[in-house]
Amino acid sequence: MDHKVFYTWFFGFCMFKILKKIQYAAFILIFSACATPFSSSDSFLSDFTPNWEPVDAGVDVLYGAISKPKLRFWALRIDTANPSVEIVISPKQAIDGAFVNNALPSVHVSSFVKQTGCLAGINTAPFSPVSANEGEKRTVFGLTVSDGTVVSRASSVYDALVFYKDGSMAIEEQSKFEDFDTVKNAAGGFYAIMKNGELTPRVLSQQARHPRSAAGIADKILYLLVIDGRQSASEGATEAETALILQKFGATQAINFDGGGSSTLALRDENGSVAVLNAPVHRVIKGKERAVATCLGVRIRTVEELDNSENEEEAENFEEESEETETSEESNNLENSENSENAETEETKSR
Repeated sequence: MDHKVFYTWFFGFCMFKILKKIQYAAFILIFSACATPFSSSDSFLSDFTPNWEPVDAGVDVLYGAISKPKLRFWALRIDTANPSVEIVISPKQAIDGAFVNNALPSVHVSSFVKQTGCLAGINTAPFSPVSANEGEKRTVFGLTVSDGTVVSRASSVYDALVFYKDGSMAIEEQSKFEDFDTVKNAAGGFYAIMKNGELTPRVLSQQARHPRSAAGIADKILYLLVIDGRQSASEGATEAETALILQKFGATQAINFDGGGSSTLALRDENGSVAVLNAPVHRVIKGKERAVATCLGVRIRTVEELDNSENEEEAENFEEESEETETSEESNNLENSENSENAETEETKSR
């Protein structure tokens, strides 16, 4: 190729890339400029009543719409105390089986749901770089724990949704953990947006509207929420509005996950087909799913798995009871032996 032709082609290619980035930035700015001012009270939810519909054991789904600001959102309500419910965090292994700058393989949320046999799934931690391609290396910004295995290290500034081995849940600062002996799963995100039933002070100063992914908790109930944005039907929510919607559901703690074009909630229907409930907007393309780094899934255990789990629990209880019995018998034997020795000593003295 002639050098002049090559340089002309290369200049054109670079300009195309630059213009695409400018177009994307302009798209975000236009939506931000035209957006409705943010709400710090729940008055915008005055006409909204949550209407949950059952999906499976311990899991309900909801679709909601608000007129001002114009919002569309989908949510799941999960009873984590239900023995059928299992929380799944992806993936269990980092790339190359070790920490490589917190590198994990990218995946669509819908693919994650299919691959893990989950009922539903949502995106969680922020990451880089961004694309729609699966199987690429993603650097995760923050903590991910999958079934007791730490697959990406904690952030010094962000928070996480933590599932403890005793069945409890909490939204914690990632930096608080020195070890993870008590942690079953953890999904890192950005910041807590609600604590003890009240919005965190930080969110009141955050006025930007974006698509949102978030989670809320109240005792054993987990809420997963996705709000559409950057489109005419739904302009996107502020962090405060996101927290207020979760508060309306009944949550007392909440965390903001990665949002924007990453926001995706996928659900498996009664026929086994998996579909994305919301309308993601990746690089201005409505309906195009972004490949993310980490997901949180909800899986429903089969009857066989529940039976096996009960049998294992019974076996563990039996083993614990046996150990207690053995300890008690050993203690009794030792006490009898001591009593016998004392009796012999007294008899010797009397002689």
